[in-house]
Amino acid sequence: MASTINDPNQAAGGAPGPVRPEAERAGRIEAHGIDHIPDSERHGRPRDLFAVWSAANVNYLSLVVGGALVLMGLSLWQALAVIVIGNLFWLFTGLLATSGPAAGAPSEVITRALYGVLGNRVNNAVGGWLVSVCYFALNLAAAATAAFALVEQTGITANTGVKVVVIVVIAALTLTISVYGHGLIMKLYLPITLVLTAAFAVVAVAVFGHADFGYQPEAKLSGVQLWAVLIAGTTMIASGPLSYTTSADFSRYLPSGSSRKAIVGWTALGAFVPSVITCSLGAFAATAVDMTDPQNALQEILPGWFSPLFLLALVLGTISINALTAYSAGLALQAVGLRIRRTVSVLFDGAVAVALTLYGLLVSNFLDTVSNALQVIVVLIGPLMAVYATDIVLRRCRYDGLALGDESTAGPFWYTGGVNRAGALSLITGVTAAALCVNTLYTGPVAAALDGVDLSLPVGMLVSAGLYAALMRRDPTVLAARASA
Repeated sequence: MASTINDPNQAAGGAPGPVRPEAERAGRIEAHGIDHIPDSERHGRPRDLFAVWSAANVNYLSLVVGGALVLMGLSLWQALAVIVIGNLFWLFTGLLATSGPAAGAPSEVITRALYGVLGNRVNNAVGGWLVSVCYFALNLAAAATAAFALVEQTGITANTGVKVVVIVVIAALTLTISVYGHGLIMKLYLPITLVLTAAFAVVAVAVFGHADFGYQPEAKLSGVQLWAVLIAGTTMIASGPLSYTTSADFSRYLPSGSSRKAIVGWTALGAFVPSVITCSLGAFAATAVDMTDPQNALQEILPGWFSPLFLLALVLGTISINALTAYSAGLALQAVGLRIRRTVSVLFDGAVAVALTLYGLLVSNFLDTVSNALQVIVVLIGPLMAVYATDIVLRRCRYDGLALGDESTAGPFWYTGGVNRAGALSLITGVTAAALCVNTLYTGPVAAALDGVDLSLPVGMLVSAGLYAALMRRDPTVLAARASA
């Protein structure tokens, strides 16, 4: 009994899992791309997912978002409530992760069941690759800004040449993790989580020493205005977990018999806990310093010796989150239909993101434009998440990974002309409904009628999920999956 419990490759349910294959070890470049992972190469335990999602959520962006809630006019405790509610959406990320072991395939392939072989290429081009590269560029810009400040502290002037070198170095470190792939991610992210936790613990001590625990804004919000801000804040927090429709990418190597509850729990908990803590630190900090410039404001209350370590932690946290983003973007590019190796697709994605970052930071305000566009993308990622989650429920998380890999016209997921019309119609209808309710760069007619209250997130998700469930409940592939459960 003792030897079974201590087996590092033990699968859920107490049975020993397969030994990690040599090709999937941390020091080797991952051989697999979007192809099916055979049972003989499955390994690990659901709890291994905790560190992956923790490392990606102890980061600078969470601090900024938490502080923004207070800047929007919420009291401290209203902001904390929004942080908790918004981060509950990580449960969707956890649910989507269960499809990885079931299919032995990444999300970019599993979604062929939703949209069809050809329809899914469009989904991966827009909802996968384009969004991921934009996020990569934005996060890289945030890391570069912290690194510029660190360089200045050494006495080196951060001129254009230095900035280019800094951006390229950060991108290279990020892409190294992404190129080596799943094995290195699983190996590195626990120590990264511990390092980032230690760094942010110092930040917490400094913040709590200055925070106003009874903070109330000078002009208290009420009525419709309060609800508008509460919903907008929740949507802003929820956009983080909703952007990870690719969580199966990091769970697909788990044995097919792994506990689904454990996969949901460890994925959601790994992201929820650090995100809530870090966002809350940002909110507490906003009661003491001006979080419109978080990087400089926080250094006013942090110990002097810790300033360079804080900047390094910001860079490390962004590298962690961007490595996951670049990894999934590489898979998305393969799933679009390009016959290239995963390593090549990852490097191509990184090159595009670096070019966007350089152009945005050194030439124009391009990244501001991308950032604004990503605010509107909430109308897309909400319905994307809802359709995927609904499909998992309808099929009882039963996916045939080999059948999903069949791109021929005779394959079960070719549907009609390569497109699953039910999935496409559900997504388009959900996005349209969300667009009518949005209040970001523009105000939709529903939001205007509600005095600015933005219901795009719940409306888009409910409409797309409801329509998809109605259209797909008698679909032959769904009935076949349910019959095999």
